Amino acid sequence: MNSQASASSDVRTQMRSIIQRIATGPELSKDISTEEARIGMGAILDNAVDPVQAGIFLIALRMKRETDEELKGILDAVREATGHVVANVDDVVDIADPYDGYNRCLPASPFLMPVLAECGVPAISHGAHAVGPKFGVTHRHILDAVGVPVDLSPVEAAERLADPALGWSYVDQRAFCAPLHNLVDLRSTVVKRQAITTIEVLARPIHGRKHTHLVTGYVHKPYPRIYAMLARHAGFHSALLIRGVEGGVIPSLRQKGICFNYQQMSEEQSFEVDPTALGIAQSVRAVPLPEDLPQTTRPGDEIAVAVDVLATAQAAAQAGIAALEGAQGPTYDSLVFAGALILWHLGREGSLEVAADRIRDVLDSGKAAKRVR
Repeated sequence: MNSQASASSDVRTQMRSIIQRIATGPELSKDISTEEARIGMGAILDNAVDPVQAGIFLIALRMKRETDEELKGILDAVREATGHVVANVDDVVDIADPYDGYNRCLPASPFLMPVLAECGVPAISHGAHAVGPKFGVTHRHILDAVGVPVDLSPVEAAERLADPALGWSYVDQRAFCAPLHNLVDLRSTVVKRQAITTIEVLARPIHGRKHTHLVTGYVHKPYPRIYAMLARHAGFHSALLIRGVEGGVIPSLRQKGICFNYQQMSEEQSFEVDPTALGIAQSVRAVPLPEDLPQTTRPGDEIAVAVDVLATAQAAAQAGIAALEGAQGPTYDSLVFAGALILWHLGREGSLEVAADRIRDVLDSGKAAKRVR
């Protein structure tokens, strides 16, 4: 037996052992180590095990609840499969919105990056075309609708960050981690949320020369601790975790919320945010879907009616460009709120109120709109 065949046999043996332990029911299932989780996830990414075993691995971990050590191992495997590039800038803000997108509002977050870039903060976002369980409107859809290149290599995306006239970019999961992107069909077959949904936003494909800062969203209370733990493990210098609409990075525009952050790899701290304190007075939680937006159905989906992705992306693109050109409304306020949180978190402004005014100045000037190309 040659060495390659022997290694393949060893991986299959290890996966069999892992599954025997994690898939033994609610009372008898056992946790596995960080290294075993890395090996198991690595085998799936390498297409070295049967798809049935891959599905069992993911759903068994989900059903027994993944431990911190298991999540770290899965993250290690994903990061090993990721192409990493250091951009020619000191700091990079990594905007990590949910890969499965939005289906209850028009996302404003794809337009945060040009706003931050105009404030001197290089920013990146990443995502994919269509991922479950929501299969909603993503950054890729919306940026594509405004003509921004969405199929750049990580090197090309990093070059845009270093261009003073641009200062921001998008990089697709297909480009920076094709083995993970290849699991989209498997994830759809599994149906329920798996650890990959949590992990993929932490791949950190583009780094700053000195620091990389994570900005991501959450809905459920257990996740800030988990995201902060994994962000430190992935090497993010700081992290800002926002309780956002649909799990994204834009807080509710009409009620107080709780965010978490950490600096310099320290422990995360919670703090309250109030939109009215920043001069935001909206009756809606987020940018509403237009009433005349086409809808579609997905056979076999529990969500009987879904948004028309392309039409929604086009509507979000129009609203985003209008806000970047100074048009006030929910999209404008969304950018003010999230942008202020990021500038304050990075220490670029001493208070959220001052940071919000700075974002308004950028939007009112229309300069950020010129960076969308």
